[in-house]
Amino acid sequence: QVQLVESGGASVQASGSLRLSCAVSGYIYNRRCMGWFRQAPGKEREGVAVVSPGDGSTFYADSVKGRFTISQDSAKNTIYLQMNSLKPEATARYYCAASTVDRCGAYGGTWYLRHRYNYWGQGTQVTVSS
Repeated sequence: QVQLVESGGASVQASGSLRLSCAVSGYIYNRRCMGWFRQAPGKEREGVAVVSPGDGSTFYADSVKGRFTISQDSAKNTIYLQMNSLKPEATARYYCAASTVDRCGAYGGTWYLRHRYNYWGQGTQVTVSS
C-alpha cells in the first residue's frame, strides 16, 4: 500500500527557512516522478517542485527557483523540500505527490499539472508571517 506522509510544516517569519519531509512507503519510491504541491486558501493547488528519483532531474515553479531545493534520500525513502527566503505568499498547505511516470521530464514541461499525480499525502501547513 502506497503512503506519503509529510512533516516539517510550521509558522515562520518572512525570510526564514523550513525543510519539509515526505516519507514514502510502498513500491513507488524510485519508480515515480515525485514532488511537492501547495494550496493556499481560496486558490488552486499548484506545483512547487518535483524530482525523478531515478536520474535526479528536478523541475521548479518559477516563483520558487533559487530559493527552494528539492532533494531525496534513497536510503530513507524520503523526499525533502528546503525552503529559504520564505515570503508571506508561500503560506499554504504543502502536499507530497507521486505521479504516474518514472521521469518528470516525460511530461514535456507540464509536470505541474495536478492530474498527472495519483498519490497524495495529507499535507503539512506552512505559515509565513511578515
